[in-house]
Amino acid sequence: MVQFPRFNRVLMKILDRYILKAHAGPLFFGFFTIMFVFILSFLTRFIDRLVGKGLDIGVLLEMVLLQSAWMVSLALPMSVLIATVMAFGTLTNSSEMTVMRSGGISIYRLVAPVLLGGLLLAAFNERFNNVLLPEANYQANAMLSDITRLKPGFAVDQGAFSDIVEGYSLMAKKVDNTTGELHGVVMYDKERPGIRTVITASKGKIAFTPDYRYLVMTLEDGQIHELSLPGMDKYRRFSFRKHRYVFEAAGYGFQRSNENRGPRGGRELSASQLRAIGESYRVTVAESERTLVRDVDELRSRIDLIRKNKGPVHPVMSRKWPDPAVVKVVEQLDGRIGHLTSGLEELENSRSKYNSYMVEYHKKYSLAFACMVFAIVGAPLGVMARRGGFGVGAGLSLLFFVVYWAMMIGGEKLAGRGFLTPGVAVWLPDLLLAAAGLIMLYRLNHSITGSTR
Repeated sequence: MVQFPRFNRVLMKILDRYILKAHAGPLFFGFFTIMFVFILSFLTRFIDRLVGKGLDIGVLLEMVLLQSAWMVSLALPMSVLIATVMAFGTLTNSSEMTVMRSGGISIYRLVAPVLLGGLLLAAFNERFNNVLLPEANYQANAMLSDITRLKPGFAVDQGAFSDIVEGYSLMAKKVDNTTGELHGVVMYDKERPGIRTVITASKGKIAFTPDYRYLVMTLEDGQIHELSLPGMDKYRRFSFRKHRYVFEAAGYGFQRSNENRGPRGGRELSASQLRAIGESYRVTVAESERTLVRDVDELRSRIDLIRKNKGPVHPVMSRKWPDPAVVKVVEQLDGRIGHLTSGLEELENSRSKYNSYMVEYHKKYSLAFACMVFAIVGAPLGVMARRGGFGVGAGLSLLFFVVYWAMMIGGEKLAGRGFLTPGVAVWLPDLLLAAAGLIMLYRLNHSITGSTR
């Protein structure tokens, strides 16, 4: 058989462009469809808390735009999976895939341009996750705090209980968005576990102090019901014309948003910032471990000293009191145990913070790399589905993405509890799905003999 290398190269370039063109339409369609679903879900959850608060339409649009940033990070890998499944399903259904493979072109060669496109999208997603997404999350949270500060009733769901203040659960049957008044107020006090306390009021209002340091809740025409637990044998009821609760605003989402709004959360930081903070916590963990080792060694030495110099078991009966030196050692021992306990708590807190920040660090890269992973998985799925309809592509993509996201969330929880390192926990879903995709590609490539290129 006569070979034409130059002709083959030109032919493969044309074929690569054809395959990529087959992906372009489903990619954009899938991306905008997923974004539409995400935005619609966001509006469904928050529209009643945004509209009617006296906010300008521009503010509402800006809030939706900022909130859509995290949606892009998730929608891009999902759209890659949809496009790949649909494109290869269409090629298989129209017998074009059969013709290509009969001509000696392996499935690996056909997937190559898709992997290259997935690599470019992964690079874009990585830059987006590290540059645009942290700032968008920061600005979105700042705007949410501004709206909440302007309208404290924003945080109260009408007809549903809201935990806007730690230790209390609040529900209002009606919320007046114009005046900010709450009508038909029911509040549960959860700070005292031994007493069940229910506060009811005909109306109330939430406002901030002028310095925004405290949140003041004023209730009118209500009652306070107290029932002792667990015996339920004591009951008290108080009536009031006006009752006021004062809570600290810091820590409950009611903070002024400016350039010094406070430390950013993990999702508001870039990968370099997360790594720097994680490294500082890693150093703290190492120092705490060394300190605890020294404390344990000293504790053992003091226990040995007590064992060697202990007095009679019952000093009164023997008319002999313990040696003052031993009493001093026991007091020092008690202090050392307290120091050891606080050291353990500090160590666990530092480990938890380290795992939390490093999970967010690895997620910025693993979510970007998912574009490549789903390209590997989508190609054999599309060939095996044999139909290029959007329903099939979207269904398979949703199934695999749900599995992927479930493994990601499970990995985060395992990392938070210290069962897995953050890197392993976050990258494991990518590695497992990539391995599954490669196995499917291998079996698919060897299902028809004669693949030579």
